[in-house]
Amino acid sequence: MTRSELIERLAKLHPQFQIKDAELAVKVMLDALSNSLSNGEHIEIRGFGSFGVNHRPPRLGRNPKTGEKVEVPAKHVPHFKAGKELRERVDSK
Repeated sequence: MTRSELIERLAKLHPQFQIKDAELAVKVMLDALSNSLSNGEHIEIRGFGSFGVNHRPPRLGRNPKTGEKVEVPAKHVPHFKAGKELRERVDSK
């Protein structure tokens, strides 16, 4: 599902919302999630899953084209772990 499909579905499920209202609601929610993760916070949505930030230490990688060794710097990456209810729902299909 894409962002625009999510907005369309939200607008269809709630006819009192115009497309612009649904778009704003999705934008605000995704911005709040992004801001929390960028601040290093943990997000938990019961029944859906949790989002967090993992630290990846620096390492020595390899350029696949030339085979030359390359330093890969440390970084923080977002991580999602599905909740029990979501896992069970996906598994039952």
